[in-house]
Amino acid sequence: MFELEKIVRKNILNLKPYSSARSEFTGKEGVFLDANENPFGSLNRYPDPFQKELKSKLAVLKSIPVENIFIGNGSDEVIDLAFRIFCEPGKEKALTFSPTYGMYDVSAEINDVELIKVPLNESFQIDLASLENYLDDELLKLIFICSPNNPTGNNIENIDLMLQKFKGIVIVDEAYIDFSTAGSFINKIKQYPNLIVSQTFSKAWGLASARVGTAYADTAIISLFNKIKSPYNVSELNQKAALSALENYSEFEKRKAIIIEQKEWLEKQLSTLPVVNKIYPSDANFILVETIDANRIYNELVDQKVITRNRNSLVKNCIRITVGTAEENKKLINELSKIKR
Repeated sequence: MFELEKIVRKNILNLKPYSSARSEFTGKEGVFLDANENPFGSLNRYPDPFQKELKSKLAVLKSIPVENIFIGNGSDEVIDLAFRIFCEPGKEKALTFSPTYGMYDVSAEINDVELIKVPLNESFQIDLASLENYLDDELLKLIFICSPNNPTGNNIENIDLMLQKFKGIVIVDEAYIDFSTAGSFINKIKQYPNLIVSQTFSKAWGLASARVGTAYADTAIISLFNKIKSPYNVSELNQKAALSALENYSEFEKRKAIIIEQKEWLEKQLSTLPVVNKIYPSDANFILVETIDANRIYNELVDQKVITRNRNSLVKNCIRITVGTAEENKKLINELSKIKR
């Protein structure tokens, strides 16, 4: 049985959070002499520390109460805060699967948490038999699952089984979920009190430079995130950028459809090239491609000012190709077709 208080670090449970000026007075009108701000300028006031307007918009879009939403400075803040809330530095453990998003490693190192990396099978799915050896470890507090996975691009199966068996926190990183036909795990937050779903405005919403990430979870977990976050963790400029994107939902859908259409075109074109050995199935806005020689292919493309991601260190001889515009994709295929096998 999952018991949140047994998972959270004692010092976090006992922490009295910082109370900022804008969290004590939440009105929008008045003579503001409370936050030591410069009275001059257009960017002189602190932003809403709890992003109330943006959360209200997301609550409608995601069909979820505002109280179940946390907004952070990119999805990487969600990862970092999870380590800080649930894992005692130097003592407790987290787990993820390999290959996957590299920031789990980096954040674990920063927070002095041992990160167990369980290899995915040949289909880039979780080997449940190998996972059984870890789930009963009392020092294991967090499991990170990226689905669709980066860099492999596929949806991860059997997540429900882990949520049912594991007594700790399961974080499902859905950075690419908008491109997938699979349903979001946001709909299962009430079913699983140990579930955190992370999403972002960086991918399908086209706001990578704005750094706005979200987490959806039980209200008790969200309160812990709000408890330890920086006072003004998302700027007013970035909140407005996210709000503007949400207000142009039809444009979001239009661009997403183009990306999916272009991904299908790219897959067909790549399959005809002599330097391509395999194209892995993708539920994201990128394609993992096995080539004859990833290092050579990557460097030859760079020479032509076409930049892909060399993932040879994670998946042998593979490059990861982000779906671009029609013009960019044609440039890629044209340059790849010139490379000799």
